[in-house]
Amino acid sequence: MRRVAWPLALALLAFPLTAAPASATTATTAAAEFNVRDYGATGNGSTNDDDAVDRAINAASAAPGGIVVFPSGNYRARTIHLKSNVTIRLDSGATVRAASSGMDAPEPNAFDDYQDFGHSHFNNSLFVGRGVTNVHFAGAGSIDGDGNLSTSNSPPSGAGNKAIALTECANVSITGITIRRGGHFMALLNGCHDILIDNLKTVYAENGVRDGINLINSWNVVLQNSRIEASDDAVALKSDFALGHTYTSQNVRVRDTTIYSHENNAMQFGSETCGNFRDIRFDNITVLGAGKAGIGMVSMDGAIIEDVHYTNVTLTKTTTPIFMKIGERKRCPGSPPAGRIRNIHLTNVTGRELTAPEPSGTTGGPELTSTITGTPAVDIGPDITLDGVKLTVPGGHPASDATRVPGEFLTSYPPRDYGTRPAFGIWARHVQGLSVKGEMRVDENDNRPAFIVDDGSGIQLDVIAQRGSGSAYDVGVSGISGYSVTGANTAGGALRVRATNSTPVPGNPVSLYGEAEAATITAPMQTQQDPAASGGSYVTVAPGNNSQSAAPPTGHATLSFAVPDPGSFKVWARVIAPTTSDDSFWVRADGGSWTNWNTVPLGASWHWAQLPVTYDLSAGTHTVTFAYREDGARLDRVAISSDPSFTPSDGPPPTGSRYEAEEATIAQGVVESNHAGFTGTGFVNGDNAAGPYVEWTVTAAQAGAATLAFRHANGTAVNRPMAVSVNGGAPVTVNFPGTGAWTTWTNATLPAQLNAGANTVRATSTTANGGPNLDHLAVTGP
Repeated sequence: MRRVAWPLALALLAFPLTAAPASATTATTAAAEFNVRDYGATGNGSTNDDDAVDRAINAASAAPGGIVVFPSGNYRARTIHLKSNVTIRLDSGATVRAASSGMDAPEPNAFDDYQDFGHSHFNNSLFVGRGVTNVHFAGAGSIDGDGNLSTSNSPPSGAGNKAIALTECANVSITGITIRRGGHFMALLNGCHDILIDNLKTVYAENGVRDGINLINSWNVVLQNSRIEASDDAVALKSDFALGHTYTSQNVRVRDTTIYSHENNAMQFGSETCGNFRDIRFDNITVLGAGKAGIGMVSMDGAIIEDVHYTNVTLTKTTTPIFMKIGERKRCPGSPPAGRIRNIHLTNVTGRELTAPEPSGTTGGPELTSTITGTPAVDIGPDITLDGVKLTVPGGHPASDATRVPGEFLTSYPPRDYGTRPAFGIWARHVQGLSVKGEMRVDENDNRPAFIVDDGSGIQLDVIAQRGSGSAYDVGVSGISGYSVTGANTAGGALRVRATNSTPVPGNPVSLYGEAEAATITAPMQTQQDPAASGGSYVTVAPGNNSQSAAPPTGHATLSFAVPDPGSFKVWARVIAPTTSDDSFWVRADGGSWTNWNTVPLGASWHWAQLPVTYDLSAGTHTVTFAYREDGARLDRVAISSDPSFTPSDGPPPTGSRYEAEEATIAQGVVESNHAGFTGTGFVNGDNAAGPYVEWTVTAAQAGAATLAFRHANGTAVNRPMAVSVNGGAPVTVNFPGTGAWTTWTNATLPAQLNAGANTVRATSTTANGGPNLDHLAVTGP
């Protein structure tokens, strides 16, 4: 036997105590090598070498701290028995291959009713260690089940079913090696702590593989710089009752790793969940495929799962991007009550090509919606946050799928059980304290809403959602106490919210005004001049146009309002209704159903009148549209208010509420008048470049919230965004999509805070296409 110096300062020992074994100390002495060939191993691939390997392990453990060396060769083996203070070093070209028979028999387990066979028995493994400390796998070689490790829940007599099984071990490392065809588990660690898995590779194969790495009842773990492939769950955190007790799984770090699960979950909690989980981090993860969920988390047996963070995760070829569920299987002693999932945070999670790996290997369809669900008795949450989650899903579903109501499935956990969900982006049910900030898009038109949340409380959505051509709404909430929805569709319009038996989060009362002549106006509605009108103009229909039985398809005036806080809004209009034959309009909000406003108080002078409607509006941009019903009725100004005590003033019209672009400060642009429909003397046509701007000076009587409405036209089909800053503050991007023609003027609105007195508002183009043609800036409030 040849002895050489071997450094034992393993990479594990370089990690800070918060992310690595707390009891680890740096060894500075050289370690002895114990070559398995010196103990009788042949490495010829046919002779069983496990007895020789066990002799080398015994010698290395007695050293202690010896290194068992496998030089290049193929080492056929039955069960190899690990001992404390031993490193298994697999040199390049060395492979330990499982024997087809003669593995240790599975030990009896009084608790095997609480988990399946593979989780309950450990002796029938290629490498097995029980209660050992300071055991390490290192080198550039491999472990190969060679098709002889069973993936069955009832393996034949004499067969093994795991490549590595460790129970209640401490100070463990697996670095550098490759594991192939590991049977039911490539590596199963139960009740272990102070673990480093670094630069490990497990290889998927069509046969001889189920789970990748199972960390069961384990703590103080780092898994990093690895590539974990499997057919079943690739990286799974579990807590079963195979040991007759549980440990809290905590202080687990998985980072800088690529993961692939052909048929099941890439990152998974459960389904075995008897004990609790806390303080778990997944950082910088690339998921190349998952037949079930990319990010999977189930509490089926009473576990509390909390303080879990996923940061910088990329998903591809993933059937269900995100799946979180509380169930009631109760497969633990004492029939425990439903568990909890709370304080879960996903940050910067992106996904594309979100279908199952090919061939699918699943029975529930190639793509399924991200799902977050509790039980009718136990909500999932609180403090479930998805921040910067951007998913592009396949889409392609009809609007009829939006009416689906999936079952509860309290005792099962696969995502496919729920079938097609009623939303394409995220479907959540029985949830509290859910916050989502991100984007949901589709590859193919999908007429389901992007989000549906049923039964819960404290829901906050600030999202961009692609809108199906035939979808009825973008966000649905039902049975929600306290919800807030902000954001826009991908074309820049307001999100359409369908709220059923739900109440919005109370916001600060706000009152907003809009000039009728600043609305988007379609013929035969038209603008007329009147010095007594607010802003000097009003809107009416050309004489001879009446539509009393139904709202007309054209002849509309649509105003936009930027609502800073959700609430129930009353609507007022400053009108003239000369006689009973010309005293009505049709009115609707956000493209919804029309209301016949046939109760306009008569009067030949301008006066405010309240409409017989109240609209529940989320925070964001909303529209109120007036259509003609009887000619002669005139519309000057519109106010919406969530203040129950609000009554608009019927005094003289305010001054200085509209600021013409041609009178502002212009950089890299010209004043033109060649496209009809503008107000004032012209409009500003900025250069087609990034950087040109228009800057207005606007006056506010007092400090407070205001709405900025930029009247513009964009005759192209390309969005021409501008960065808008107020008083030199941080710029906010405002989208100016195509309006259909350079003579079609409309408004883009933005909420802003103004100071008392003079304020500057600058709109700067941000792309090579430049900005739109700008007509004027209208300011409402404070």
